[in-house]
This record gives sequence, C-alpha cells and structure tokens, in this order.
Amino acid sequence: MGWRDRFGLRKANRNSKARFDRDSEDSDMKALKEFAESRVGVEFFVEPETFATQTTAVAVATDGEWTRRRCGSPEAIRKLAKKLALPAYDVQIVGYPQRMRDWSARNKGDRTL
Repeated sequence: MGWRDRFGLRKANRNSKARFDRDSEDSDMKALKEFAESRVGVEFFVEPETFATQTTAVAVATDGEWTRRRCGSPEAIRKLAKKLALPAYDVQIVGYPQRMRDWSARNKGDRTL
C-alpha cells in the first residue's frame, strides 16, 4: 500500500485536490480586515495554494507584526486590499519583508495571532 492510499489521497475520478486543511471562512477575511484597520502601514502578501492548504495571505504592519489567514483565492485578497486602499504583493515574486522576520525573532514564543 502506497502512502497516497494510506492517507486516502488516491481516489478514482477525483476532480479537486485533496486537502489536509480546512476551507477559507468569512471569519478569516474578517480577521485580515480587522488587523489591517487596527495597524499602521499594513501590506498583504499573497501565498500560493499548495497541496495541503488553500491560498493564504499574510498581513504585515509597519512594525513587522503579522498575521496569516486563508483567503480562498488571490482575487479575494486583492479585492479586500483594493477596498482598504492597501497594497497586495505576490510573495513568490517579492518575498517576505525583513521587518516581518525581525518582529518574529523579537517576539519568539509570544505569538498569539
């Protein structure tokens, strides 16, 4: 028995990708919106869909504080960014900002978002 069979990933006539993760919910987009409205200089970084997760977005504030949530599709987060007049970048093209890494290093273990 192969690993695909073991995890139930091999199914006959499957039209969609198997997921280990849950689908995006309205609460995910609401959390991103609330984060953006309560912080200064927020930018969105869109992460691509993977085998295990849907498309996600990372919202990063000026001080480097960040949160990651599922957004369902790149179009959904870009629509939210446009509504909030904030930039949205493709993380595969621009990468993550250094301030995000610095904030994570300073707050290691304090992550509650």
